[in-house]
Order: sequence, then C-alpha cells, then structure tokens
Amino acid sequence: MFYAILAYHVEDAIKALTPQEDAALMADLLKINTRLHEAGTLGPSARLGATQDACTLRGPGDGMIIDGPFAETKEQLLGLYVVDCATRDDAIAIARDLRRVNPTAVYEIRPILLFKPGVPLAGK
Repeated sequence: MFYAILAYHVEDAIKALTPQEDAALMADLLKINTRLHEAGTLGPSARLGATQDACTLRGPGDGMIIDGPFAETKEQLLGLYVVDCATRDDAIAIARDLRRVNPTAVYEIRPILLFKPGVPLAGK
C-alpha cells in the first residue's frame, strides 16, 4: 500500500538555517531517500516552496483563491514523501528514520487511497 508521509515544520526555523546547515540536513535526508529508492520503497518526494508563495482554493463552485496556505497549526507543510509499504508500521518506521535526522519536524502518515503516477517532472 502507498502511504504519504507529510513533513511539517516551523518554517522560520528552516529559513534560519545557514546554507551550510541546510545543505547538511538535505544531505542526511538524501541518504534516507537513496536507501529507500534502492529498496524500491520510495515514490515521489518533494521539498515545497515557501508558504508565502502558496495560495488556497476554498469555497463552493469554482471556489476563491486566497493568498497563503492558511494552516490552522503552528507548523506548515514543507514537504512530502510517497512510500510503498506493506504495513502502516513500515511507513511509521520510515518516518522515524526521517525524524532522527530532522528531529524538530512533525511527520504525518496517511494511507493513499488512489495513486495515479503522472508525467515525470523535468529538472530545470
């Protein structure tokens, strides 16, 4: 079954990292990504852009676009992983690996009820 692991964090804490600290964190996370990819467990993963650049579609019909993510939490969604695991406990174990290298993040694990792979993203 596919699970989404949603990475929440206080965005200002990430913005406060020096370029060297951010690079070190990303290198540690990449080690986990590489291991999961080699095991055939990792699906799409992404580091999302700044919440100040986000917008929310809300309301009936065509809806209304509102600037910002408008999360009702202290943390903002900053990234996600899609993993293919036999059990929920396997997905939790992966989230724990991610948390070990990024201990101030919060990881939400959700089953994915429908997964349709899209077109591969081209790098810039």
